[in-house]
Amino acid sequence: MTTLAPSGVSTTAAALRRLYFGRFAFAIVWAAVTFPLARHLTPLTVALLVIYPLFDVAAAVVDARSSRATGTPTLLYVNIAISLLAAVGLAVAGASGIPAALRVWGTWAVVAGLVQLLVAVSRRKMGGQWPMIISGGISVLAGLAFIAAASADNPVLTNAVGYAIPGAIFFLISAIRLSRGAKGN
Repeated sequence: MTTLAPSGVSTTAAALRRLYFGRFAFAIVWAAVTFPLARHLTPLTVALLVIYPLFDVAAAVVDARSSRATGTPTLLYVNIAISLLAAVGLAVAGASGIPAALRVWGTWAVVAGLVQLLVAVSRRKMGGQWPMIISGGISVLAGLAFIAAASADNPVLTNAVGYAIPGAIFFLISAIRLSRGAKGN
């Protein structure tokens, strides 16, 4: 029976590595496409804002399926619900302007960051999770900053879009650390 646990952890770590590399690539491409458009809230900008949490939903579904062997995916299901609500909220907020979009984006960043933090803490023994723990904490702080920025005289989305880049880097670092752990380094 002890051979099943390491195998489950190894299989989950391999799946997470692939997922984290994918999340890194998506976030970098998304930010590169969205950043130049973030000065104004157009239908295209709103669509791009909605796509980001929808990608998070897809990633959480993949994560939940691959991590069943190592624990309960309950928090991942919470993340799925939160990100779906964020996508709907961003679609609606897009009609109200940048302040509304920043409030929704910020609220999502806070709650999703807390979930990411809790999931990463529960996976500490797997290795490669410190970047995810740090990223979750930063997401909470960034989300609060986005909510506060919504009340500025001339709020902009560029900081919210730029938020994807550090998250991408943390996913990349975590994927690399998981790779090293799997090779016994």
